[in-house]
Amino acid sequence: MANKIACRTEDEVRNSAGILLGFDQIEANVKQGTGQITTFNQLGFKGINDKPDGWYLPDDYALPAIILETKSEAEDISLQKWANELQKNCNIVLTKYKHVAGILYNGIDIRVFKNNVEDTSVSSTLQNKAYYIALFTKNTIDKQHIYNLTKRINDCLHTEFGIKNLYHRMIFTACALVAKRYDAILIKGMDFSLMKNSILNTLSKSLEESKKQNLKLDLLIDVYAEIKMNNASNQEAIDNFIKWVSEISDCVNSDYWNGEDVMGIFFNEFNRYKKKSESGQVFTPDHITSFMYRLIDIDQNDRILDAACGSGAFLVKSMCNMIKEAGGINAKKVPEIKEAQLYGIEFDREIFALACANMLIHKDGKTNLEQLDTRTQEACDWIKSKSYKTNKSGEFLKDKNGNLILNHNHITKVLMNPPFERKYGCLTIVNNVLLNVPPHTKCAFILPDKKLEKDNGAKLLKHSTLEKIIKLPEKTFSEGVTTSIFIFESGVPQNGKEIFTCYIENDGLETVKNQGRQDIKDRWQSIEDEWVEIIHKQSGDDTIKWINPSEHLSYQVPEKEFEISEEDFTKTMMDYLMFKQGIDVKEFRDRLVCKVLYSSEITSKENGVSIVLERKDTFNEEH
Repeated sequence: MANKIACRTEDEVRNSAGILLGFDQIEANVKQGTGQITTFNQLGFKGINDKPDGWYLPDDYALPAIILETKSEAEDISLQKWANELQKNCNIVLTKYKHVAGILYNGIDIRVFKNNVEDTSVSSTLQNKAYYIALFTKNTIDKQHIYNLTKRINDCLHTEFGIKNLYHRMIFTACALVAKRYDAILIKGMDFSLMKNSILNTLSKSLEESKKQNLKLDLLIDVYAEIKMNNASNQEAIDNFIKWVSEISDCVNSDYWNGEDVMGIFFNEFNRYKKKSESGQVFTPDHITSFMYRLIDIDQNDRILDAACGSGAFLVKSMCNMIKEAGGINAKKVPEIKEAQLYGIEFDREIFALACANMLIHKDGKTNLEQLDTRTQEACDWIKSKSYKTNKSGEFLKDKNGNLILNHNHITKVLMNPPFERKYGCLTIVNNVLLNVPPHTKCAFILPDKKLEKDNGAKLLKHSTLEKIIKLPEKTFSEGVTTSIFIFESGVPQNGKEIFTCYIENDGLETVKNQGRQDIKDRWQSIEDEWVEIIHKQSGDDTIKWINPSEHLSYQVPEKEFEISEEDFTKTMMDYLMFKQGIDVKEFRDRLVCKVLYSSEITSKENGVSIVLERKDTFNEEH
């Protein structure tokens, strides 16, 4: 007879929930706890003898309250009767409190209600009470303010400090943000030398532990120390820089940080001045990083690789989304996400330093970043080492059939925007990634529309399957190149399988003077949601096409039907006849216009100007 799996009782679930929520702690000016003997009357709701399973009730009624309702693991909490029971208790608390979070929990599943309206976007695991309090205190970061601050910093470093190198300005600012993150002393009135040394010292100290894992993080300090100024004596400029960096730091470190809100704006503003680096990087627009994350169904348990990571946009976006899904910045899983689930390779020395700074700003000094060339065998081995077992000598272990042995914690998804040009090895990079991540890994690459067709991309299909091609809007990259997202499954040959393709013609973004393309009317989120659904269902839009890989490896834009108007036809015939007669069309047109205008009667009327040709004048032409 099979053994039955023991389910936790309601009492056991209630006790464990109280500990996870932090209701077992002593906190000033708050009533909190769990149990089934305390009535609402005892908690200050006069005459009400109902008993909640758990409660968090601040003395200040303006602050959010929390009510817990628990069931045994055997109970199905999707039933409406349990929601009704929780909502009854929440209504009692709502007589005094403006905001109440209701939590229905059976030790496995969870349902959360904000003022009795269910919120399905919250974490699927029970979190500390701070997470549920934050549901009511969420705010948004003023993106325009961040744009303005970043522009001021860029202009200040360029004109007042005389830092001519764009990436040096970016790295100097990013290092200042790292230093602020680690509580560097940056105050108004300090001279430039003191400010720079304070940043350098804090940076060095913050990296001490991280360097044990990744010695190449020293490169960030080296690049920072190399930055030279033409002018470091303008005290007003120094004070302004400190002030502006502090304001941006407050946004980065706030609970409202959303990846794209701060760092996306920060890097996009600097990169407006230099669209491509000497190594061919084209920096990925923030809304596209979010879109691609969803396209290949990444979640908090995935391990992400970007083998041409640039300043780290995909890694920061992934970190942000995974932390949200895990339950917020205080969730237990956050250190694991930061330390063991994000992998990046960058070849360019200064861009690598920038990526390190970008991650460190979020106290993520142990992220697996390497300065390597993904075109080389060294980089291929590094990628494999993140997924396959090795011995003490670093040699890859194989099973009895000669196959590499997979780690339990291996790379599961790839997000990349490799350098587009052939001279920087675009398809070599793509090929090396597909060959060295585990089989069945979903890999999303941004590439020029016709890249696979022009550079023999068919060779990739011998070992990997190109599943989808999503053509992006024409203006996605201001460099003028038109691009698509190419989604592969590694380790599975194409074998003639047709490819799903579609075309997102408009992303809703608009060009803002001196600030690039922005989602100023908040259109993109609904557009993203719609396209994610269309692409997952592979239906629902007229642009969808299925293509044969032996015929095409790009989205096929329909050719416009040939049309000609009667006016166009007449013009073409007239031009042809005058050509046959040897008439100079331009000269004839100019003489005709002069004759009409200057041999006509022109009169002004209330609703416009009237031009009447005089009958006595006849326009004659020799021909």
